[in-house]
Amino acid sequence: MEKSDVIVIGAGASGLMAAYSLAQAGKKVTVLEACNRTGGRIYTLGDTLFFKHAELGAEFVHGNLPVTLNLLQKAGISYSAISGDMWQYRNGTFTKDAGMIEGWDLLMKKLNSVKEDTTLDDFLDTHFYDMKYEDLKDSVRRYAAGYDTSDTSRVSVLALRREWQGEDEEHQYRIEGGYCAMIQYLVAEIKNSGGEIFLNQPVKEIQWQHNDVSIITADRNIYKAEQVVVALPLGVLQASPDDSGALSFTPPVKEQTQALQKMGFGAIIKVLLQFDNLFWEDEVTEELVGKSLKDMLFLFSDEQIPTWWTQAPAHVPLLTGWLGGAPANKWRNKPETEILDEALQSLSNIFNRSVDALKEQLVAWHVANWTAEPYTRGSYAYDTVDTVESLKVLTKPIENTVFFAGEYMYTGPAMGTVEAALTSGQDVAEQMLK
Repeated sequence: MEKSDVIVIGAGASGLMAAYSLAQAGKKVTVLEACNRTGGRIYTLGDTLFFKHAELGAEFVHGNLPVTLNLLQKAGISYSAISGDMWQYRNGTFTKDAGMIEGWDLLMKKLNSVKEDTTLDDFLDTHFYDMKYEDLKDSVRRYAAGYDTSDTSRVSVLALRREWQGEDEEHQYRIEGGYCAMIQYLVAEIKNSGGEIFLNQPVKEIQWQHNDVSIITADRNIYKAEQVVVALPLGVLQASPDDSGALSFTPPVKEQTQALQKMGFGAIIKVLLQFDNLFWEDEVTEELVGKSLKDMLFLFSDEQIPTWWTQAPAHVPLLTGWLGGAPANKWRNKPETEILDEALQSLSNIFNRSVDALKEQLVAWHVANWTAEPYTRGSYAYDTVDTVESLKVLTKPIENTVFFAGEYMYTGPAMGTVEAALTSGQDVAEQMLK
């Protein structure tokens, strides 16, 4: 096989963005992807049982994010604002506009006084040691575990402060045709620029020396290039050598391997439930709540699957459940049917309907257990107290030959997002082209 200028390992958003930028600059690029599809943690369903463009992975554009929106504009892909009410169900009571945690202002005041980084658990135990703050601490830990999918004993409070201060709740979007429309655009542009993409090619080993790389796959195929971009999820790079999907370097890259292990990678399970009607909008629910839920977007609870959302402002009979952080990690090896049962039980408890009644209304379901996927092994990165030092190591190419890209390499406020992945891919391509 003809030697490439660059091999990109991983056809997720970061890898494809790097390949797209390099191919457009005239580089001969080859992309190797372990799975039978492109997109990575972007996965738009085409299943006819679900409404069109249901998302198993990334779903929202969280703010006016420059790289994402610029790419969508280039591709001619439209996007629309999402809107709706925030509801909370707790102790048998529904509360509207419940997105804000009680005591949040005090929390941010204490956070703003932090000078040296520490973990969220240590911060909360130091600044909120009084028993009267137990509810606040529990809510903050749930939020960090749910939204950031983080381990609260490891996640950096300075990173959380930066993220929480930079949240743009006024501008949230969904992409018309789903996130895979963007992926399809990148794939087409890479191929139009002479690049190649090979699926079902899990990489087992990277043999490298200065400006000479041999990539060996599980099927013993060998691909050669002058440089390589490793654009795999952090969870895969942190896998033990004997784990499925693990990758090795010859010679070893000890400093980079140690840096990768000190970073945080979350756990997530996402459940899509398609019903034959919008039961949360019916009169029975309205009587239960005391108000209509017709404009509900998010619903937060203390149930086993705590977070739910609709397709608002569209009225579609789909509910999406979300379990993140340590609880999702504990469920890593649960059968999908058990997770489905837990999801239905959570909805049963919230809406006071039997599980059997919900099952009768269920048209289709899908459990996306990203933490159990061997070529993903989790959700997205979160910063630990060691991340800053780790990135100093990982952003330096190894002998101008081995480069790393991925959402975990991003240092802006949109951590853990597609924007983070695209930005990293674009940055590493610019670095290589210089």
